[in-house]
Amino acid sequence: MILVTGATGTVGREVVRRLPHDVRVRIMARDPGRVTGAARSAETVAGDLGDEESLDRALGGVGTALLVTSDPSSGDDARFVRAAGSAGVQRLVKLSAAAVLDRHADDLITRWQRANEELLCGSGLEWTLLRPRSFMSNTLSWAESIRSERTVRGLNGTSANACVDPRDIADVAVRALTEAGHAGKAYTLTGPEALSAVEQTERLGRLLGVPLCFEELSPGEARLALGRRYPAPVVQALLKSAQRLGAGAKAEVTDTVRAVTGRPAGDFRTWAEDHLAAFEDRHGRDTADASSGSGR
Repeated sequence: MILVTGATGTVGREVVRRLPHDVRVRIMARDPGRVTGAARSAETVAGDLGDEESLDRALGGVGTALLVTSDPSSGDDARFVRAAGSAGVQRLVKLSAAAVLDRHADDLITRWQRANEELLCGSGLEWTLLRPRSFMSNTLSWAESIRSERTVRGLNGTSANACVDPRDIADVAVRALTEAGHAGKAYTLTGPEALSAVEQTERLGRLLGVPLCFEELSPGEARLALGRRYPAPVVQALLKSAQRLGAGAKAEVTDTVRAVTGRPAGDFRTWAEDHLAAFEDRHGRDTADASSGSGR
């Protein structure tokens, strides 16, 4: 049996949609009612990464699990790895981040992900690490300002990032969860080209048929904007990550998606076409939820 955590998040929900219907699947979620796209045969259970008893229940009879965590202060990874070992789980597929490979990246989130990787690799369990670059879906955070002002605001707008379609991350995750040959592998996942925020803004504008403007934020303005969404330690980590973007540390493209799945990684235009409704000026239309994962 395969256990999926993070099934209501950006990558997890795509994994749930892609898992073969003939595979036994259990989905753990705080609110099982929010899980969508699962096969009818999938089992959905209530559970919390912070609740050891619920972890023990969810992991019973599981052979392989997808581990997605989001809180650097929680200790969720350690609890999950410990519970998985006790339950006899054979292999964990862990969503990490490409930034762990950047020796100059020392922000809170990257240090946390490195520690999680070290924990898993030293656990005695089989493991597979997924290290995506930033998600293309992060641009959904621009939707409101695009709809209302035709403007995107951000830091380092001309710096390139080899962002990846979350659906490609999910496809690689499904391979790692269901196939042999992925144990002990670490997959750095990017899109087919490195794009700047300015270039993404221009491409969205062409697809929408309207001119869009990119406004460069100062570090202080960015801190204030991020502070409306995240706690101070995370804001500081994101600002330090933006410095690495500005230094060109996030532009390297890999062909890992093709190597694992047999097809090329999807490009930003394709992702944007498939999600264009989120950016269109339609009264009463809600933006898709992009808060559950972002990549690094």
